[in-house]
Amino acid sequence: MVLHAGKKAIRALGIAESFAPRATQSTLAGVVMRGDLLVDGVVFGRATVGGEDATGAILSMLKRLSRKDVNLILLSGCILSRYNIVDVDLLSRESGLPVLCLTYKESSGIEAAIRAHFPHPGGRLESYRRLGGRTSVTLHTGKKVFVRTAGLDKRTARRVLDSFTLQGSVPEPVRLAALAARAGSGLSSAPRPARRTSARRASRA
Repeated sequence: MVLHAGKKAIRALGIAESFAPRATQSTLAGVVMRGDLLVDGVVFGRATVGGEDATGAILSMLKRLSRKDVNLILLSGCILSRYNIVDVDLLSRESGLPVLCLTYKESSGIEAAIRAHFPHPGGRLESYRRLGGRTSVTLHTGKKVFVRTAGLDKRTARRVLDSFTLQGSVPEPVRLAALAARAGSGLSSAPRPARRTSARRASRA
């Protein structure tokens, strides 16, 4: 797919997550943003912390959006919810969209961490290895990020990131998705308010 990164009509779906330390589910948020940085849609989803359902969760979010005008997916990391790994190639094939997975730090890999966290890590290690290596990209802001892609090359990935990044290293669709995910995670984990006691019952207490 040819992406015209500088065009206002381009729409990116930025996806980020948030979860509490003892949570069993992660809140995913997706923000649809046009090339002129106007927000054009929001969707939420769930993924299992420590599970293997991240790819399916994102595909379900796309289905609920029911949009034909989204041009690409921007992921804030493709290893979510404590090693719940997104299959970037499968996500691109099933959605029919290019996928750009973005991270921000140097890393020597996480195979040792996966082995330490899971007694039978074989399938998860294979999912991680299928992701392949990351490619470094220097943005127009001067910040360096690391990307994995499916359906677009490094040059196009850099143009897309530059067009959606105002400052620093985080593109706006991902930044807003992260804010939405944190807000949604806080609501879902908040205790329910106590039921109000009627004045008559309170008077008999």
